Amino acid sequence: MAELPIPDLPPARCSGRFTISTLLAMEEGGRGPYTPSEGPSCDSAQPTQLSGSTLCTRTFGYNTVDVVPAYEHYANSKGVGDPRKGRPSLADLHSILKPEPGHLRPTVCDPQHSNGLPEAGPEPGLEEAEGEPGRASVAEPVRFGWVKGVMIRCMLNIWGVILYLRLPWITAQAGIALTWLIILMSVTVTTITGLSISAISTNGKVKSGGTYFLISRSLGPELGGSIGLIFAFANAVAVAMHTVGFAETVRDLLQEHNSLIVDPTNDIRIIGVITVTVLLGISLAGMEWEAKAQILFFLVILVSFINYLVGTVIPASAEKQAKGFFSYRADIFAQNFVPNWRGPEGSFFGLFSIFFPSATGILAGANISGDLKDPAVAIPKGTLMAIFWTTVSYLVLSATIGACVVRDASGSLNDSVAVGSPGCEGLACGFGWNFSACAQRQSCRYGLSNYYQSMSMVSGFGPLITAGIFGATLSSALACLVSAPKVFQCLCRDQLYPLISFFGKGYGRNSEPIRGYMLTYVIAIGFILIAELNAIAPIISNFFLCSYALINFSCFHASITNSPGWRPSFRYYSKWAALFGAAVSVVIMFLLTWWAALIAFGIVIFLLGYVLYKKPDVNWGSSMQASSYNMALSYSVGLSEVDEHIKNYRPQCLVLTGPPNFRPALVDFVGTFTKNLSLMLCGNVLIGPRKQKMPESRLTADGHAKWLMKRKIKAFYTDVVAEDLRSGVQMLLQAAGLGKMRPNILVLGYKRNWRTASPQSLEDYVGILHDAFDFKYGVCLMRMKEGLNVSRVPQAYVNPTFEAAEHPENGTGSRAAPSSVNSSTSAGEQQASTIFQSEQGKKTIDIYWLFDDGGLTLLIPYLLGRKKRWGKCKTRVFVGGQINRMDEERKAIVSLLSKFRLGFHEVHILPDINQKPRPEHIKRFDDLIAPFRLNDGFKDEATVNEMRQGCPWKISDEEVDKNRAKSLRQVRLNEILLDYSRDAALIAITPPIGRKGRCPSALYMAWLETLSQDLRPPVILTRGNQENVLTFYCQ
Repeated sequence: MAELPIPDLPPARCSGRFTISTLLAMEEGGRGPYTPSEGPSCDSAQPTQLSGSTLCTRTFGYNTVDVVPAYEHYANSKGVGDPRKGRPSLADLHSILKPEPGHLRPTVCDPQHSNGLPEAGPEPGLEEAEGEPGRASVAEPVRFGWVKGVMIRCMLNIWGVILYLRLPWITAQAGIALTWLIILMSVTVTTITGLSISAISTNGKVKSGGTYFLISRSLGPELGGSIGLIFAFANAVAVAMHTVGFAETVRDLLQEHNSLIVDPTNDIRIIGVITVTVLLGISLAGMEWEAKAQILFFLVILVSFINYLVGTVIPASAEKQAKGFFSYRADIFAQNFVPNWRGPEGSFFGLFSIFFPSATGILAGANISGDLKDPAVAIPKGTLMAIFWTTVSYLVLSATIGACVVRDASGSLNDSVAVGSPGCEGLACGFGWNFSACAQRQSCRYGLSNYYQSMSMVSGFGPLITAGIFGATLSSALACLVSAPKVFQCLCRDQLYPLISFFGKGYGRNSEPIRGYMLTYVIAIGFILIAELNAIAPIISNFFLCSYALINFSCFHASITNSPGWRPSFRYYSKWAALFGAAVSVVIMFLLTWWAALIAFGIVIFLLGYVLYKKPDVNWGSSMQASSYNMALSYSVGLSEVDEHIKNYRPQCLVLTGPPNFRPALVDFVGTFTKNLSLMLCGNVLIGPRKQKMPESRLTADGHAKWLMKRKIKAFYTDVVAEDLRSGVQMLLQAAGLGKMRPNILVLGYKRNWRTASPQSLEDYVGILHDAFDFKYGVCLMRMKEGLNVSRVPQAYVNPTFEAAEHPENGTGSRAAPSSVNSSTSAGEQQASTIFQSEQGKKTIDIYWLFDDGGLTLLIPYLLGRKKRWGKCKTRVFVGGQINRMDEERKAIVSLLSKFRLGFHEVHILPDINQKPRPEHIKRFDDLIAPFRLNDGFKDEATVNEMRQGCPWKISDEEVDKNRAKSLRQVRLNEILLDYSRDAALIAITPPIGRKGRCPSALYMAWLETLSQDLRPPVILTRGNQENVLTFYCQ
């Protein structure tokens, strides 16, 4: 079907694609677009465009419309069914080829598209454009590899002041063994998170936005948006934290030399503001300068490490020995191998909570994902390598300093004694020092347990350790200063929250978030001026742990949903390890600071609730969508395995709405009692040729579904293409639904114009009711005085994109309706379209349970009365009875209703239901059916059948006489309805059933017309399928 004959041509490489019109021209003209003189080069001399797709001659031995796989066919694909550039549509391949002269226009042949790879060179015409005056070439953005972009950045962010000032003290408290356990436990969490982020970042192309981008595109905008906002804020405040750490170190140095600028607190503020301003200048200079500064800090830290390790092997001087340093000693290692808890923080989890923040920082590389050459390679490799080397550094530092320095030392040179002196206690006695006095009084100023600057004391040159502290704090501050705006910029561009899109604008070749930098700078300055971050620091740590927990949960959730779209190229992860990492991250949040964990969760839940309420119009193919599908599929299959029970009966409705916005009252009515309860399916029959109507179906289906969502109707929309209305409804009745989630009630509007409509449409309408009963459906007809169809009324509830009106009397269809409508009629129809959206007040719902249909006539009004808008209405039940047995019959019905527990206590018996109607009403009925009578007299049956052969809807005189009593019953019931229910909010009636082959369609419609005419309230004619839908048993 997609192959076309072409004339013999020399072998050619394809550098362009033919359009269908070109191929047709080849068939008709007898020659192709190539000339033999062109040899092997492909020249699409006159290619044309059709439906946005182009065609290509391939060396498959025949000419084909199909194209080979290519990168551009899949680039930026989002939703299923999105038209793809370059690939022919299914219609191009499958439909009958017709030449379209209007589509003949030349296109440019692009050789790059034939190799299935993305374009590497400039676009056609770009070289010429570059030579033109006034046309500047666009500079390439700066991109980093995995070492400079991720590994070094993560290592710098992981290393911090805790490494220099707290790890020796933790080693003294917990001992080397438990310190290693603390380190390995912390690294386990970060490693699992690193594996999870590696899997997520290799499951598709990663753009800018870092942690926020990864979580939001995996779990959806709700969790992603909340984490993105608090993560960006936490990074901004972390700038202040690290800057204050640097400022405090400088302040301490100034204090040692009596060179304070003003006073200790204001010095921190002054130094902090100056420092963060310099860091801002480095950031604004561009990512290239920022990367150079990070490398400088990295080298400084490496030099400080080497300086420390060299210091451990240098023989200790007397001054260092007085402070507890004796180089490597097995006795010291053995003593420091076991714990020695001291002080209020002297517990395993207390020390764990102090150390754990120093293991974080693994997201620094991922946060600049937009500035990486290949994020899918750089993020896994760089992050995991950073975790490995920082872990090695922590373990080495803990073991080496624990083997060199004793826990307590006085620092006094006078405490030296001869080895083995009596009265000397402690390990240092064996090295010629007596620290027993200060150890017993717990007044020692030096030693691992007392002196935070032990690394500086041990090192070969102390100031280099100070330089390392400066490098660690400034590099962390700079990394956070870059991360916060990058993450926030992506969040702003997604427009999940109001008033922040201003900060999403990018500048320069790297799309730098200058406005985001300034906002981060202002936040950092604000917290630096506070100069007291002990209260906010735990909250920030918990924000980072929230991110870790959600990253791990994202990996687990994407894996557990078994979505075909989850195909990470990084295979070394485990969904159960990711779940464990998520759970441990939450536990650690509460171990660190329980109140900060509660605050973090509260903020996340608040932001999550806001996004859930706003429902942003984004579709990122998140794992939440995959999970929803899995759950729906699992429950649907599970439901099919359960036998139905009357107690669990739910009215599942197939509503013949046509386009749903044309009959809003019908949609609202059914949506009211099915919302959060049962299935509602809006059906539309597109009448006409399939070839003509299928494009209309594809174009309008999404619009109808969106209209239902905007009106807050929980329903599905489906349409079918059929030659006529009845056959289309038959398709819906048989095929609609899935498993046990199938409709059991057909709801449609009353055909108001049945007297003036074509006889065939009348026959089809009544035939639809017969079909519904044949398929064991209940039937619910709705009639309103103003009518249901508002397709001619311009109003806010009708989607303006649906311009074609439908056949006004049918329950469905898509034919044009007259455009000229009386203004008062329009106003009435517009008001009627919202009647089920307004409060009903203290009116009544009147149920005329005339025939036992299984209880459906009772159930629908009961469900309606449970809704808030109908809650004040009183429900009245009317049943027929005999005048001499009214009390007995009323007690019997009241007893039955009480067993059903419906809460209907007002029951009325209609003793006069069999009285003869008024003569004028009988005459009105006779006039109603007069145009549809055969007037056959009393001819024999064969003659009557011959007369009605072409008009089966007509009524013979015999049928009028046989159904006379039933006809008069409808006339009398209408009189009763006008007497009792003139001011009701809703009337529910059990209608009569017309027997197939015995009751002509015109007579049946006359019964329904007579029964429900002249009534102001909405009338629902409900008939069950004669099977119970109510029970008073508990099993």
